[in-house]
Amino acid sequence: MTASEVARYLLKSCESLRGFESFMFGSSLFGVGSDFDILIIGPSGEPLSRLKAELRLAGKELPLDVLYMLPAEAEETEFVRREECIALAQLADSEKR
Repeated sequence: MTASEVARYLLKSCESLRGFESFMFGSSLFGVGSDFDILIIGPSGEPLSRLKAELRLAGKELPLDVLYMLPAEAEETEFVRREECIALAQLADSEKR
C-alpha cells in the first residue's frame, strides 16, 4: 500500500482518530521501509484507550509503528516540524483514485 492508501484506510477504520491529530512521517512517506510511522497527538485517558484498540485492529492488516504524544509534548519537542510529518487527512486526499 502507498502512504495515501494507508492514510485513507486508517481514517476510515479508526473512527476515534477524529479526536486526535494524526500524521505520517519517516521513510514510509517515500515508499521505503517495511512499516508505516504514525504520530498521534491528543488527550490521554479513555479516548486514547479507544483509539489504541482501533489501531491494534488496523495493525493486524498493516505494519504500523505508532508514536503517541500529548499536545504539550508535541509542541515542546517540535516533532511535527522537525520530522516533516504530514497529516493523514492531507495524505488521504492526495493520489485519490
